[in-house]
Amino acid sequence: MQNSPAFDLLITGGTIIDGSKAPRFRADIGVRHGRIAEIGNLSHRQAAQRIDASGKIVAPGFIDSHTHDDQAVLSQPDMTFKISQGVTTVITGNCGISIAPLRAGTPLPAPLSLLDDADGTRFETFSSYLDALRQTPSAVNVAAMVGHSTLRVMTMDALEREARPDEISAMNALLDEALEAGAIGISTGTYYPPAAHASTQEVIDVCRPIAGTGALYVTHMRDEADKSMEALEESFLIGRELNAPVVISHHKLQRAHNFGKSSQTLARIRQAMQCQCVALDCYPYNASSTMLHRDPKRLVGRILISSSKPHPEQAGRELDAIAAEWGVSKEEAAARLQPASAVYFGMDESDVRNILAFDETMIGSDGIPTGEKPHPRLWGTFPRILGHYSRDLGLFDLEVAVWKMTGLTARNFKLHERGTLEVGHYADIVVFDAATIRDTASYETPAEPAQGIDAVIVNGVVTWRLGQHMGARAGHVIARHAASKRRDQAPCRSKASS
Repeated sequence: MQNSPAFDLLITGGTIIDGSKAPRFRADIGVRHGRIAEIGNLSHRQAAQRIDASGKIVAPGFIDSHTHDDQAVLSQPDMTFKISQGVTTVITGNCGISIAPLRAGTPLPAPLSLLDDADGTRFETFSSYLDALRQTPSAVNVAAMVGHSTLRVMTMDALEREARPDEISAMNALLDEALEAGAIGISTGTYYPPAAHASTQEVIDVCRPIAGTGALYVTHMRDEADKSMEALEESFLIGRELNAPVVISHHKLQRAHNFGKSSQTLARIRQAMQCQCVALDCYPYNASSTMLHRDPKRLVGRILISSSKPHPEQAGRELDAIAAEWGVSKEEAAARLQPASAVYFGMDESDVRNILAFDETMIGSDGIPTGEKPHPRLWGTFPRILGHYSRDLGLFDLEVAVWKMTGLTARNFKLHERGTLEVGHYADIVVFDAATIRDTASYETPAEPAQGIDAVIVNGVVTWRLGQHMGARAGHVIARHAASKRRDQAPCRSKASS
């Protein structure tokens, strides 16, 4: 029709940072049918909806490279804790844990229990999980991985040993099904009890179906403290054996006697990048968060309880204080709180900054979307990068900050036509005020939305506007790109060698 508007949405007056690390420039963006139709001087064109971005930055929607939103995208589909900070895409299935495939009644050993509860909906196949997401979309796009620990739970009668050949074959079949359904890769979490007894060879054998396909091998390494260098070598070896891209999850150095070792680990990562596909991500905090451990060796330093099923009233309190009040040891208090999650203050801020500043580091929140007192990274990661680390500390300029959470992540996770503002790409867009953007979530009040996010658009639909969720659930399932499913691809090559 001649009178129909030229665009569904027109964003005018803003300064574009396009996610490629290129210098910012002034232009308008016209959106049609969920994609970017034009970029340029479009201020006099017609549109069904307009956003005035004068004085603001217009950037690609942020991609959270490391989440545990597997269940949240179904049970909390508005995803306010991510949309409110400009996130339009989440990578799920990290640390070896995913909510599919799982049979009804299957036990959920920690940390799988952080994703789901015993009464939650189960998906016996990965395809049924992705189908559920397609039928009831969330507010964000989802690119999902399958977890090695989940496969072990599905196939093994005891987890305190290596998998037998028949169990490896069963895991191979489940992984094949997940890859065919659209999983972008497999993750491992050999740091955690459900997979701690898996040998390097077991991991390689289980992951064989990804070899040569372009699917990713993403790992919460076996050790992020005293043996971090050995854990890196294991990760690189697995990637080479599988001819698969490797992602080192939430790179960190834990325990005081390891502070400062990031200079060594980053040098080794850079060296590995010269001969194989290696990527890494990091969150902008010097405290981690995961299941509450039972192992006394891991109950050191300041530990803040995030959630406890039998004692929810203890959320937000320190383990030492709870133990003292109960008149028991920390170990006994931790046992009484189970199942539970906690925040661990065990990293050095200088290492955090060193890793964040490393040119190839992506940004991932690693937030756990459960409990009364989650780690503030669940709500604050991306504005904290833009405000605290980029603007206030000058760790990197804004173009680099945006690239670390958009274009770089889309490249490493092979998210086709996302991550940069280009004509023809999906219209995942965030509009923010570079002068005022900041995280407000704290350890005391963690569920606080960021300041300075003006608008968030997901697949062309305005989802967040001026501090309010607009109710849209326009997220897509991002399945592994069809071209990457072929097994006759050229060998993986690093960026440096391409």
